[in-house]
Amino acid sequence: MTIAAILSGKEGRPLSVECDTLVREAVTLLAEHKIGALPVIRAGKVVGIMSERDVIYCLASDGAAVLEMKVEQVMTAPAITVTSDVQVLAALSQMSRKRIRHLPVVEGEELIGIVSIGDLVAHRIARIEQEAEAMRAYIQSA
Repeated sequence: MTIAAILSGKEGRPLSVECDTLVREAVTLLAEHKIGALPVIRAGKVVGIMSERDVIYCLASDGAAVLEMKVEQVMTAPAITVTSDVQVLAALSQMSRKRIRHLPVVEGEELIGIVSIGDLVAHRIARIEQEAEAMRAYIQSA
């Protein structure tokens, strides 16, 4: 199963912010949409990602002044991205190795979606439950 299958279950265009967006505005988007990260775009290309963690780390070091900074000053860069043809297990493995929770999905340089570790784990669990049910049905029919 690929990342494309995960994206097919999501609605609308992915949220993102431009590099010069104020952290205050980005934090508002995170809160309003109950999400943990936003891809950061420059000239149509994903150049970073700003997560809750990035904001917390900067708040700890710079205090409330971080809210008036530009997103590009607090984002994690370069962005680690995947394409929609990547296998779910490969993406999960990459997220575990890199200790990240969100992966922007790109086609060429264009952002087409974003997946979270929660999306991938939920998909994996559903798949395992389907396989277990198929095994039970097979055993009962034998």
